[in-house]
Amino acid sequence: MTKPKVTMQDIADHLQISKNSVSQALTGKGGVSEETRKLIIQTADELGYVYPGTRKRSSDQEDKEEAAGSIALVATDFAFSLRGFFGEIYLTIENEVQKRGKKLLIQSISQQMMKDRTLPPFIEGREVDGILILSHLSTEYMNSLIDTGIPTVLIDHHHPDVHADAILTNNRFSAYHVVKYLYELGHIRIGYIGNMSFSPSYYERLEGFRLAHHELGMEMHPKWIISDALEDQEFMETRLQGLEEQPTAWFCVNDGLGFIVNSTLYKMGYKIPADISIVSFDNGQLSRLATPRTTTMGVDLGLFGRTAIRQLFWRMQQPDAPHMELLLPTTLIERESTSVPRI
Repeated sequence: MTKPKVTMQDIADHLQISKNSVSQALTGKGGVSEETRKLIIQTADELGYVYPGTRKRSSDQEDKEEAAGSIALVATDFAFSLRGFFGEIYLTIENEVQKRGKKLLIQSISQQMMKDRTLPPFIEGREVDGILILSHLSTEYMNSLIDTGIPTVLIDHHHPDVHADAILTNNRFSAYHVVKYLYELGHIRIGYIGNMSFSPSYYERLEGFRLAHHELGMEMHPKWIISDALEDQEFMETRLQGLEEQPTAWFCVNDGLGFIVNSTLYKMGYKIPADISIVSFDNGQLSRLATPRTTTMGVDLGLFGRTAIRQLFWRMQQPDAPHMELLLPTTLIERESTSVPRI
């Protein structure tokens, strides 16, 4: 009968310590005392732990790798393709990693890799000091990454079953401020357009939308809550043309939806903002290309990248500290798509 493979979790359970501490000790990282490191290594040897990715290296190579080190950045093909949003975050991360004397290793995660739980070789072999997950992967796959014991930080995504630090937009408060801004212009009939199943961010923006209506004493109209929206012209035309009447303002959870809503309403004969105001989110290129240009909630993408790196390097030194979520603010950028309602 084949003897079961000894895992880091087995060592952690044996010593009654965290798996992160075991990982830090066995990969030569900081965050544990020398006494604890020696105890972990001794226990690993006694239990028959096999070090992954083991290969013969010269002392010069080991010294260079210890001095430099690497950070992994992983995301889906789709996330990497969104250059307008995630591109600036990526460039900031690359710059910040280089400032700290480390290399950035980038890996696109395919649907097949997620299905098979296949980890990138440099993560499977624990050859990186930290992992950044950009946007959302499947919950199961993210937990496979975290289970390696390598410090991990999520960027623009979180989930109750994923126990890792996360850098997020303050979606609820941002949406709240959108509604309050429109209310102060005189709008009391406001609609929401987003897709709650696509991202937690969009669900949180609907929560902020609801909170503002509650606090401002406004009635929410279910017919104007489109929570399954697709960034597709035909879909939008079907849904908006199917309404008996329009709100005086639409809040769209991203600039792509804002752009499509704008063009759809124009085709339907409405004037923006004379008949209907539009507010979107992200301050991407589409908000500036729309006619008229769209009022939007601006996200500081550079701040996203800098905060993610700062948190990851802190986590690498504090592997056992409680996990936390950092909420970044947004800024309302008022343009020509919003005005006082014609009532």
